[in-house]
Formats: sequence, C-alpha cells, structure tokens
Amino acid sequence: MSGTAGTAICLLRCDLRAHDNQVLHWAQHNADFVIPLYCFDPRHYLGTHCYSLPKTGPHRLRFLLESVKDLRETLKKKGSTLVVRKGKPEDVVCDLIAQLGSVTAVVFHEEATQEELDVEKGLCQVCRQHGVKIQTFWGSTLYHRDDLPFRPIDRLPDVYTHFRKALESGAKVRPTLRMADQLKPLAPGLEEGSIPTMEDFGQKDPVADPRTAFPCSGGETQALMRLQYYFWDTNLVASYKETRNGLVGMDYSTKFAPWLALGCISPRYIYEQIQKYERERTANQSTYWVLFELLWRDYFRFVALKYGRRIFSLRGLQSKDIPWKKDLQLFSCWKEGKTGVPFVDANMRELSATGFMSNRGRQNVASFLTKDLGLDWRMGAEWFEYLLVDYDVCSNYGNWLYSAGIGNDPRDNRKFNMIKQGLDYDGNGGSPHPRGRRGPAQRKDRGIDFYFSRKKDAC
Repeated sequence: MSGTAGTAICLLRCDLRAHDNQVLHWAQHNADFVIPLYCFDPRHYLGTHCYSLPKTGPHRLRFLLESVKDLRETLKKKGSTLVVRKGKPEDVVCDLIAQLGSVTAVVFHEEATQEELDVEKGLCQVCRQHGVKIQTFWGSTLYHRDDLPFRPIDRLPDVYTHFRKALESGAKVRPTLRMADQLKPLAPGLEEGSIPTMEDFGQKDPVADPRTAFPCSGGETQALMRLQYYFWDTNLVASYKETRNGLVGMDYSTKFAPWLALGCISPRYIYEQIQKYERERTANQSTYWVLFELLWRDYFRFVALKYGRRIFSLRGLQSKDIPWKKDLQLFSCWKEGKTGVPFVDANMRELSATGFMSNRGRQNVASFLTKDLGLDWRMGAEWFEYLLVDYDVCSNYGNWLYSAGIGNDPRDNRKFNMIKQGLDYDGNGGSPHPRGRRGPAQRKDRGIDFYFSRKKDAC
C-alpha cells in the first residue's frame, strides 16, 4: 500500500461490531488512518411519520448506548477507538473532511429503506463536492444481495417459501471476513468525542423489570457471549424448534434479534457457528430452524429493496383498499394493555415494561389490532418502532404488512383467535399483567365479551 493512502472515514450505522465488518476490513487495507464513526442522528429522535409517536423509546435507546460504548471499548483494545458525534451523518462527515484535510474515502454499508438511503445520497453529494471516494458494501443479510438467484430484485418472489427454496438450492453464504488484530490509528489530533446519556435525549433510564424475557445489555461482547451460551454451554439450540413459541424466560429462543438489529453480531457468523455445531454435536430441525428464521430476516430486507416506499403505504404491497379506522381511543386501549382480552393485554404490558415481546405475542397483538379492532396497521408498526429493543425497520414493517393481510402472506384473511392462543401458549392463563406474576382476579368472560362486542370503541 502506498504511503499516501490517506484517511478513511468508516461510517457505522447498523453494523456496530468489530468482527466480520467489511467497512473496517476495507479501510484497514486501503488507508493510513482509519476513523470508525458513529453519529447520533437527531432525526432518529423525532416523531414517527404517520402518527408522530416518539421514534426511539427508552429501551432501544439504552440498548444502543450500551452497544456504542461496547464497540468503543473493543476498538480501543485493537489500537483504535470509536469517534462519536451528535448530528446528521452527512453534516458530520462534511465537517470532518474540512477539519482533517486528508480524507480520501468514506466507507459504509448500504441500507434498504428510504430514510437511510437519503442519508447515503447526502453523503455522496458531500464526497463529490470534496473529491472524496465513496466505497460501499452490502453486509446486513445472511445471503449477499449480489448472490441472489433473482436478478434484478424485481424478480424476488412475493412468497417467502419460494424465496427460501430457491436460496437453499442455488445460493451460497459468503464466508466471514478475517479481521486484523490491530487497527490503523485515528488521524492525528482527532478527538473521539463523548458518548451521550439518556438525559441528553430527554429520556430517563427505564427501570429494569425482573420478569423481562430479555435482561441483556447491548453490544458485540454480549452478543457473542449469548451465542456461546445458547449453542455451546447449554445446547439450547438443539431444542430451539420445540421451544421457540415460548413466552416466559430467556432461554425459549435465541434472543439474537436485538443484537442483529444493530449489527452487533453478524448473521454469517451465526451461520458458521451453526455449521460448526452441526458438525461437532448434532444437526436437527432445531439447528436448521435458526437459519430458517435468519432467512425470514433476509427476506424482509430484500422485500424492502424491491418495493421501496410501498412497505410504508397504507395500502401495502398488494394495493388493497381496506377501510382502516384511526380511532385513537381504541389505539390507546391496545397500546396500554386495556382491551379486556387477557392474552393481548399481557403482551402489550410486557412490551411497555421491558421493550420486548415474544414472536408469538407479536403475531397475536398485531392480528388483534388489524383484524379485530380494524385499526390502521401503521399505528401498531409505529408503536413497535418506539418500544421494541430489537426494532429493525424491514422486519417490523414486513411483519406488520403480513399481519394486516397486505404484505407477503399467501393466505387471505389470516386471523388469530386470541382466546385459543392464550389457552394454548400462555401457561399463566392469559393474565393481563406482565407474565411471571398473576394480577388480581379477573372476570373470566370479559375478554370474550369484548371480542364479540359491537361497541369496541369503549375500553
């Protein structure tokens, strides 16, 4: 490498890890100085698009702050650090280019949805104005975008099963990248910047609920520890398919989603660990099912690439005209866990208290909001965006479209029976309080009365 390779700014967004990170890998081999950069974009802390709900809630913000802090500590062990700034990425990068005078490249992973793509467009404009190279990579999915058997992306199947079978029979997962033990230093004179606090965003640190199914901290370190525990220390992965519909506790599912959402763990690393586990211990339906779920995550990201802004449209991917209601009183009953349907209420109160909800719970509360209450599905999607610690824009909106019957569900009018679901899956009997502890005695028939009531506009 030439001694005049210059300085590379590595803009990190949803790729907060040191392992299997192509942005850091490229910069390490193409620059003298490497600046890992994370920007707290003020647009992420405004209101949501349709209903002006808070965009980033306390649970997700705390997890993000923990993840940023952890990455900084990891990079310091490798001879670098994480530069942190508050501001729009395109503005921060512009200021750094002007300040340093030695920036030759800006490197980042590409995203799939409009707000993130707008940031990328702004970054390209800044770099063109300053004569700085833009280097981008695709690194958020298990299967690389360029390896899909569907080219162009418009040929992506609208049914998950068709997508899955095509990839399993005709595509390969790329190997993880071998990262350097030591990273190139920052450019001289650059300050790393302080990591903001919850209070800096006008939020309070949420009180930890001992009943949470996700008592973990953010960051790559915790993500890798979780995989070690779930795979190698306990062999829980070997029974994942049988336990994945659980509701209570930490061990009924992998719980990888919050770390995957911020890129604290690479899906390709999970894949390689599954392969290793299958070689050394056992291969069964459960080990396969972890990959099955990772493929769902891939699918929703590629759906976002195919359909663009339509994943946020009221009419959805199918352009259906459904007379969605926008009853804010009904919505408040739903989000506060006061519908009178025990299984729905228990899940919604768990979400508010902990920032987490089981996959089974999410399917049910989404079905209830869209199919029983008839409310605009985007109300639910934006509420999840606010509260979920594992919020991922593609998975969140993809799943809500699916539940609302205007997405990638091949079956028309799929609807869950809340009473049956509560009896089948909630060992606590569908208590309307966060699971793990029963609340006061409830009228047994109140949920059923509400379910068939013609006056659902009253809590």
